[in-house]
Amino acid sequence: MKVEGRCHCGNIHYRYQWPGEDGALALRACTCTFCRMHGAAYSARADATLVATIEAPELVSRYQQGTATAEFFVCARCGAVPFVTSLIEGRLYAVVNASTFVAGHALHLSWQDSDFEGETSENRLARRRARWIADVSIDPPLA
Repeated sequence: MKVEGRCHCGNIHYRYQWPGEDGALALRACTCTFCRMHGAAYSARADATLVATIEAPELVSRYQQGTATAEFFVCARCGAVPFVTSLIEGRLYAVVNASTFVAGHALHLSWQDSDFEGETSENRLARRRARWIADVSIDPPLA
């Protein structure tokens, strides 16, 4: 299954793809104030691929908070947060924000609130290694 997504203005766009035709996605709505303010509900599958393209890298702000173990890609032009990455032991992992999916995909979305407050950095990174998208490419690569 393949889903396309983008920020509102199209500066950041991506293709999120996983094996098979199963359009059911379980989303996690992080309860932190940053994610709530951006209306984020995240999807990730360990067997998925994320290919992202950034048209104007100078218009992308990468924001870290709390444990500084993840980077939120924020479009400085429109303010949308299409995806979040985490660099773990030299490998880039990601989740995509379902609020940025382009309309028209035949998906069955369900979500639950997820509270990660108090989770240790070690447990957080282990959870991401197990559940987040492990095949991630961003063009152009950002330093």
